[in-house]
Amino acid sequence: MQFTAFERKLQGTGASRRLRISGKVPGIVYGAGEPTMIELDHNALFHAMKKEAFHSTILEMELNGAKSQVLLRDFQMHPYKQQVLHCDFQRVDSTTKITKKIPLHFIGEAESPAVKTDKCTVNHVITELLISCLAQQLPEFIEVDLSGLTLGHSLHVNDLKLPAGVKAIVHGKPNPAIATAVPPVAEEVIVAAAPAADDGKGKKKGKK
Repeated sequence: MQFTAFERKLQGTGASRRLRISGKVPGIVYGAGEPTMIELDHNALFHAMKKEAFHSTILEMELNGAKSQVLLRDFQMHPYKQQVLHCDFQRVDSTTKITKKIPLHFIGEAESPAVKTDKCTVNHVITELLISCLAQQLPEFIEVDLSGLTLGHSLHVNDLKLPAGVKAIVHGKPNPAIATAVPPVAEEVIVAAAPAADDGKGKKKGKK
């Protein structure tokens, strides 16, 4: 994906506030040299950020007529408005090693024996995975095939087929679960006791 940035001359809280009022977003690009203060068109950035690829792939940024590869590292949103307040980008090249969270795309769930045969519900324990790789090897997403999932079993990080050069980074458990099959909950049927019969004298028949 491509986007255009403009060099930002003025800095400080007041300057950033004026930028936002004028429909711009202040930002910074760091890595591979001196940090560069930039500004971007808010509406163009806001719509680009709705796309998953903008968050998880290498982007091509045009600044002052020159193009460079960058990665979105962080951004701030307004607490309640649909407004981007600030964004950080990192310059990368073929030798840059990065660590980043990548979304997981689940496929084959409906075809799995757990769902098709045993009517299980598949619980997605995590929806993104922290990985380490060279910038040029960064995948847009990682596919998780659930078609072989069976009742009483889970799919773990070690079960994933990661792209070449990509390594999963886990903290705590060495092989955490990604998805698990949850069996259906049996409905408990409660039968109400029948009311005692009337003996015709206004009294209920029952035990004395």
